[in-house]
Amino acid sequence: MDSVKNMQNLCSLIPQGGRRSILMLIAALALLSGCSGPGLTDYAERGPKLIPEQFFSGELTARGVVKDISGEVIRTFDADISASWDSAGVGTLDEEFRFDDGEVQTRVWTLTPSDSADSYHANAGDVVEPGTMRWSGNAIHMNYVLRVAYGDGTLDVRMDDWMYLITPDTLINQTTMSKWGIDVGEIVLVIQKR
Repeated sequence: MDSVKNMQNLCSLIPQGGRRSILMLIAALALLSGCSGPGLTDYAERGPKLIPEQFFSGELTARGVVKDISGEVIRTFDADISASWDSAGVGTLDEEFRFDDGEVQTRVWTLTPSDSADSYHANAGDVVEPGTMRWSGNAIHMNYVLRVAYGDGTLDVRMDDWMYLITPDTLINQTTMSKWGIDVGEIVLVIQKR
């Protein structure tokens, strides 16, 4: 109730013309939010068919770039990924990233089967909000929050991951990074089976 009164008090401070502008801005934002990109099911008929247990199996390599908010490449990296699955269907992706500035990062993903036949719960040590890996056709989508080093501390960044199988041995991964709903960078990489 207090928040409603506070909003009414705040709105009373805005001149009538300003209120109309704010309402138009809210309406425009609502329309734009409806203009989202393609969904996972848009790739259902695309091939080659991506089956995570088959592609993410054994030894893989990756090479990629990190871009800032303007699209400028600010880092490059290569990575080795060791992927395996246990008898309960739980997958492990053990990743080691080597950046051009000498930094080395490791991440171990655990992919646990979910109730749906086409998804896994995805978690790792530096993932503060685990995601769900879903797939259809030749595409995988994951959305999660990753804690990254920033200055003398850390920053939690939302990662919107799209992966596309191009050949049976080659996958392209594009990740949009955002904070508070604003895009702050992008990662593009190619993963190949050895």
